[in-house]
Amino acid sequence: MDKEGEGIILEASNPYLDYEYEELLEAVYNILRENNPELAGEKRRTVTSPPQVLSEGTKKTVYANFKEHCKTIHRQPEHVQNFFLAELGTIGSLDGQQRLVVKGRFTSKTLERILMRYVNDYVICLGCKSIDTVLSKESRLSFIRCEKCGSGRSVAPIRQGFVARVGLRHDPSYSGFDYIFACRSNNLYLVVA
Repeated sequence: MDKEGEGIILEASNPYLDYEYEELLEAVYNILRENNPELAGEKRRTVTSPPQVLSEGTKKTVYANFKEHCKTIHRQPEHVQNFFLAELGTIGSLDGQQRLVVKGRFTSKTLERILMRYVNDYVICLGCKSIDTVLSKESRLSFIRCEKCGSGRSVAPIRQGFVARVGLRHDPSYSGFDYIFACRSNNLYLVVA
């Protein structure tokens, strides 16, 4: 197949011919580390303490380190609060110390599961698994943009609990009960009012 004047000629002056594959691979990684130290670094793992839960009276739960967790994941406390209230299916507010106070009794484990769900849905980059992301709202859609790798994705809006009222409310002769169907966190409740 080789004809005179055709084919590939390897010259002995090529400096990479004398190296093994592993040596060349190490050289490429060294160049990568020199030019892009943030890409070649060790993976950073963020560890936070579990939610500190306090009882306020008999019917309220206080999430004491709520503010610190919001700072760790770089999110506004109001957004995280809306997610928690929708998932718990209750009402609540932030007090003066930026602690989340919710109506009802909840365990630390329950709040931790909801926090992890929030982080997976609204914080973590799916490309590089970083938590260095920015949540922005453009028109009616919310997007997450990663500060490390630059990738982005849209996220679903926080769904509030749905409440439908059923009954003959405007009929003056009606003296029976009203039925309220409430759907929160994929559970359907029937309340007689």
